[in-house]
Amino acid sequence: MPLPALQLLEKKFERQKRIFDLKKDALERKIERHIQLFEQRRDALERKIEHQKKRFEQSFESFDDDVRFIRTWFENPGMPGAVVELGPGTGPVTEALIGQGIDPSRLVLVEFDPAFCRLLRTRYPEATVVQGDAYGLKRLLGGMLQGPVAAIVSGLPLFTKPLQVRLRLLFEAFGLMTPGAPFVQFTYHAVPPIPTRLDRVWSQASERVWMNIPPARVWVYRRD
Repeated sequence: MPLPALQLLEKKFERQKRIFDLKKDALERKIERHIQLFEQRRDALERKIEHQKKRFEQSFESFDDDVRFIRTWFENPGMPGAVVELGPGTGPVTEALIGQGIDPSRLVLVEFDPAFCRLLRTRYPEATVVQGDAYGLKRLLGGMLQGPVAAIVSGLPLFTKPLQVRLRLLFEAFGLMTPGAPFVQFTYHAVPPIPTRLDRVWSQASERVWMNIPPARVWVYRRD
């Protein structure tokens, strides 16, 4: 190849290399910006989740005073059998139950989060702490209970689940309980978390607990 043609080819190659480097640098900067944006959004989302979690727990902790009425939902709290709590978290409702005279040895605490389970075992060594998904209640507790359950108290955020899942949870709970025993559900919604018109099921709601932010309500479901 003649020298001028070779030099021309080298110049063309060098120009293409510079263009490639420029595009490469621009692409790397673009990728870096996307990574930074993703990290920022992830951090913001984590902060939001943490904030909501703290707000939820703080509002539950105020039940120490406001949930003293919970025992009135039990027709006969001295009846035999376990009292099962679903989603106890750090234990504010557990503490309220014990404060209202429920023996800790009767409590079965069903919690999904392993860190909360460790905390609950430390705080309530006499209670039975079960790590698992409360929405599979029959499978989770069916083989370990000594007899019918006296009551089930739930702090689960039921509205995050489809209605079919909520109904399955309720009827699995009824299958574990003494006939007429209460399924007690805390909620922050104005509407009932489970429909009130169900065959052979009757329900009752407390007044709104306005001391909580957002205001809370207790729904009680029973089946003959």
